[in-house]
Amino acid sequence: MILDEIKQDYVKELVLKNESEDKRELLEFRKVLLEKNFVPNAEGSCLAHLGDTKVLAGVKIGLDSPYSDRPSEGLLSFNAEFVPLAHPDFEAGPPREKAIELARVVDRGIRGAESIDLKKMGQTGVEAKVLSVYVDLWVLDNCGNLIDCAALAAMSALRNTRMPKIEDGKLVREESSGQLEITRSVLTC
Repeated sequence: MILDEIKQDYVKELVLKNESEDKRELLEFRKVLLEKNFVPNAEGSCLAHLGDTKVLAGVKIGLDSPYSDRPSEGLLSFNAEFVPLAHPDFEAGPPREKAIELARVVDRGIRGAESIDLKKMGQTGVEAKVLSVYVDLWVLDNCGNLIDCAALAAMSALRNTRMPKIEDGKLVREESSGQLEITRSVLTC
């Protein structure tokens, strides 16, 4: 109870000074840095820094069976993991509720903006198979603005994703057939 009051007083004091805890002005953005192609064996990746917050996004392309209710659409899937070293509240083990929610929010933003045309991903030329895009997010350092940083990492990784060639009904990861087509880029703020 006393700790909450101290935190509340501290936040009020910062607002009166028109600054944030890291000495930025209230409306000043954190420094942004994107390290694209950070993971060499992913089809696309990006390590995004938003201030001291760091999120790594990796993209893998698959060839899978479609959902029965959407047989002509490709698949898009997001997963998030909170690395225990990123914050004292993060624990090892299966994804907790906050990690699942982070993946859902990033998914909703990208899917809702129709950034990827899932109908085009359903046209593979391989019988009963569609392309699937798997986006994995790893929170490496949580110092605030986690949703913004994760969405930035995911979108940047998707924008630099190379599509593997499809040959004889299989993905040839060593050869590229071009970039993943992005119809609209999104950014959260």
